[in-house]
Amino acid sequence: MAVQPIIVTPDLDRVQEFYAQVFGAAEVFRQPAEGPVFYKTLRVGDAELGLVAEEVDVSAPPRITLSFYVEDVDALLPLVEPAGGTVRGPANDMPWGHRVAHVFDPDGNPVNLTQQL
Repeated sequence: MAVQPIIVTPDLDRVQEFYAQVFGAAEVFRQPAEGPVFYKTLRVGDAELGLVAEEVDVSAPPRITLSFYVEDVDALLPLVEPAGGTVRGPANDMPWGHRVAHVFDPDGNPVNLTQQL
């Protein structure tokens, strides 16, 4: 069994570029193959992230947070804003053994950068 989160976005290219720049996400599938794209699958490490191009109110409160387990939170944090995201604050060491930084992608979706300590 696997779970694939899917982000609905009015600006598929901008959101895809954010995940490519910050996490190295690579496009592995698009629908349709030719012409305006409705859906893309991005490979991020061993996981997949879906993107759907659709008009959506990005100002609505998010109801899910994506957490990406990374090698070095502090190395990725400076990539967030140049890629169109927002940094909510510095990384912090958590008592359960993770270093975490909270950021937003370009659409305002909350994303955790999480590192095992």
